[in-house]
Amino acid sequence: MLAQQRRSRIVEIVSAAGGVSVTDLAARLDVSASTIRRDLNTLDRQGVLQRVRGGGAVEVEDMPFHHVAQRSSSEKERIGAAAAELVNDRDVVVIDIGTTCAAVARHLRGRRVTVVTASLAVVDELREDRCVEVIVLGGLLRSSYLSMVGTLTENALRDLSADIAFIGTSGVRDDGVVMDSTGTEVPVKHAIRSAAERRCLLATSDKFPGSGLLPVCRLDELETVVTTAESTHAPLTDLEGSDTEVLFA
Repeated sequence: MLAQQRRSRIVEIVSAAGGVSVTDLAARLDVSASTIRRDLNTLDRQGVLQRVRGGGAVEVEDMPFHHVAQRSSSEKERIGAAAAELVNDRDVVVIDIGTTCAAVARHLRGRRVTVVTASLAVVDELREDRCVEVIVLGGLLRSSYLSMVGTLTENALRDLSADIAFIGTSGVRDDGVVMDSTGTEVPVKHAIRSAAERRCLLATSDKFPGSGLLPVCRLDELETVVTTAESTHAPLTDLEGSDTEVLFA
């Protein structure tokens, strides 16, 4: 198993269990504890998981939203500002969960738009704004990431017709496949894609390749990519001459 595949599997196990020991991960993936620790350090630096030491054991938990928000914060603000420029007055805008998506909401303050979201962080950004109309999607609360997921969220999106949608990602593979780390979020992203005329992926430079086990879509299936990554990166150069626009924030 390649390192990236192993790390994606670690994320999947942690997302399902909520927390797991290094020993258990090593046994399940048939590798040494030192290999698992190196993987966890990499995932922690990427902001995907948080290592928590206590009680003589090392556990892994979902990285809380406010911790993830601190990673690459200046890049997220640049992407948020560039993405908000794509929105026209009176647009219906779907905003995915995630810290980069929340940055878009900050830059939509004072705009005459309607925002539809399952992100409580987006709601927090806009709840006192008298210009923005906010529609909050129901569902199962994922408290660590301030979001709603599940069939209620998906069904509500299926009845929606939006002008533009902003989608987050945990990583983009070199072959251009957009990935996610959490099984409950992938169906919501699919529903967001179906709900909007223009679909925009938001990705900071560390999302190339980032992490993720579950495929969402291909970059060339989206209308726009807003990123701080280098223009010479393989998945982005492959979009030259395609119908997918790449905006460098």
